[in-house]
Amino acid sequence: MTLRLRPLPRTSALDRPAPRHDIALPLAGSAWVWAEEVDVVEGRRTREELLTTDLDPVQRDRLSRPRPALCGLTLDRPRIMGILNVTPDSFSDGGVLADRATAVTAGIAMARQADLLDIGGESTRPGALPVSPDAEIARTVPVIAELRAAGITTPISIDTRNAVVARAALAEGADMVNDVSALTHDPDMAALVAEAGVPVCLMHAQGDPQTMQDNPRYDDVVAEVLDWLDARVAAATAAGIARARIVIDPGIGFGKTLDHNLALLRWLSVFHDTGLPVLLGASRKRFIGTITGVETAGERLAGSLAVALHGARQGAHVLRVHDVAQTRQALDMWQALNAPDSGQEA
Repeated sequence: MTLRLRPLPRTSALDRPAPRHDIALPLAGSAWVWAEEVDVVEGRRTREELLTTDLDPVQRDRLSRPRPALCGLTLDRPRIMGILNVTPDSFSDGGVLADRATAVTAGIAMARQADLLDIGGESTRPGALPVSPDAEIARTVPVIAELRAAGITTPISIDTRNAVVARAALAEGADMVNDVSALTHDPDMAALVAEAGVPVCLMHAQGDPQTMQDNPRYDDVVAEVLDWLDARVAAATAAGIARARIVIDPGIGFGKTLDHNLALLRWLSVFHDTGLPVLLGASRKRFIGTITGVETAGERLAGSLAVALHGARQGAHVLRVHDVAQTRQALDMWQALNAPDSGQEA
């Protein structure tokens, strides 16, 4: 297994004693989270415990440098990506946004508080059947066009595995591609992203939506997901996609059991050792319902917020969520509570 650096996140309000500022490193460019200690890990086994002063300059830079802006957005604080699923069989809402007018109205409202919108026309819930690219285009592209016509300037990500869908969406004003297959589904996707010069999110999945939850297995889920993403990043850059335009996603719920999901969340900070921005998409997912006993996906708000705030404390750069307004409120409070202490009373 590859040896990795796992920074141990700290925040100003939750950790005492106060940070030793001579050794504290901002975690992946965060203004709220830092690290003083780093574990050298092999899989999920700690081989050595270090202070940040023990790292060489390359290692320190990899763990701490600000990540490149995403669609013009700085990543010094967690960004909210609002989910707009325009499918008739979405796991999270049962397809309430399948109607175009309803989807546009919801997108306009979401854009008031989301940093990005992620629009998808193919359900990737466990067991979902694939849809044709033409159907995806018919569902997503008119919504993107109408949002832009309505004056919405919020960056838009097209959630698709298909190059022809991505091309059509980008032509109508999308800014980014979110590919849950990490460019493995469509052999034309990498070239399209490289040609367009747009950011791309590469997500880990074991299997496809139809089969991914049948019996997912790993010897060490954290190590294997990291190694797989490293390989996909290498493939993307070999295809001409600039590394500065790549975001990674560990793929919570995509070919993972409850224990796999929890391991990835607990070890999320190790993904900063890639030097890339990290996107976390766990909103309303089944593992939350399993733990909390909440069967209906749309009623998993409290659990989703708990995971989002955990992700923020681990230094996640983008939180992909369904409940944008509630997540914004929770993040605003989290940032206020964890801002550097000025020593003044409010």
